[in-house]
Amino acid sequence: MRIGILTLPLHTNYGGILQAYAMQTVLERMGHEAYVIEEEQKPLRLPVWRMPSKYVRRVIRNITGHPYPIFYEQKFNRERPVIRQYTDIFIDKHVKRRFYASYSDIKETDFDVIIVGSDQVWRPRQFANVRTAFLDFTEGWDIGRMAYAASFGTDAWEYTHGQTKDCSRLLKRFDAVSVREDSGAELCLRHFGVKAEHVLDPTMLLGRDDYTRLFVGQDIPHREGGLLCYILDRTSGTDFIINNVAEQYGLTPFSVNSRVEDINAPLAERVQPPVEQWLAGYCDAEFVVTDSFHACVFSIIFNKPFYAVANAGRGLSRFRSLLSMFGLEERLLDGSNFYGGIEALQKGIDWNSVNKKLAAQIDCSVKFVSRIDSL
Repeated sequence: MRIGILTLPLHTNYGGILQAYAMQTVLERMGHEAYVIEEEQKPLRLPVWRMPSKYVRRVIRNITGHPYPIFYEQKFNRERPVIRQYTDIFIDKHVKRRFYASYSDIKETDFDVIIVGSDQVWRPRQFANVRTAFLDFTEGWDIGRMAYAASFGTDAWEYTHGQTKDCSRLLKRFDAVSVREDSGAELCLRHFGVKAEHVLDPTMLLGRDDYTRLFVGQDIPHREGGLLCYILDRTSGTDFIINNVAEQYGLTPFSVNSRVEDINAPLAERVQPPVEQWLAGYCDAEFVVTDSFHACVFSIIFNKPFYAVANAGRGLSRFRSLLSMFGLEERLLDGSNFYGGIEALQKGIDWNSVNKKLAAQIDCSVKFVSRIDSL
């Protein structure tokens, strides 16, 4: 079958890229022809009628000590290809995509089935028009519709009344619905009146060897005795944990990401390293400290001990759901246990137990995806 995968746009986010790659790979191994659906990139432009107020606000921000590029759109368009140069190479090489000027240009005959997911595709602040993530453009079409590991990103309800009503109606037309977090299943039932199954993030449907093949043979520096630090939002708490772990285990911290989201950082410091280098970091690491959901996922895949630092701004429910699935809830450190929590985690991780649970979850999740054959 021809299958379209509708997910968040692929850019510099390692987890977002790899979950799309994994979903496509799983479908292809089942014998399907799968493509990630993408809208064509357009230059970022500020509407003329908004320019006066926006520019005035930006000037005020700079005057009051909150630096922000006055001509942000021009800066973004100029720097985007530089920042994405390495991640774009990986995407172009490993992810098959179909581009459209807009989602409304997709035709009924283009795909037999469209899968929505994974990542925070059902979070309004992540997906500009969240109704699209419920396939509003397919109304009246005779195609299969599936949601695989779609995520709200949080256990708080962020939809407006109108969005809730529309998305509930659209979701009821899906043939199969699954979510990435247990809280997502509760939200679907409570607000949409739809029963959803809890499945694994697509990245976990592939194994360590699948990811190792992507970087073996490449000229990537090997890290001996390394403490992999993948921190999206650095704080005094994350610094404390990194320093504590480095000293306790005699490890040398190393980073696998840039300051990609810091619009005021020098351009050279914002270039995101290759996806292959990010993956190789887990192979080399002795320990991982992160505030990223997908970094926790890959720590589990590569069987690396880790601490997950609570990152409320990016959604905590997905961390709790993932870690509880494998009995690793205590690996999550928040503001209340930064200091005492580390001492309590001296015991190692029982990877035999974790891997058995993972194998069972993979079996259930693959069976869910296999339903596509009957759509």
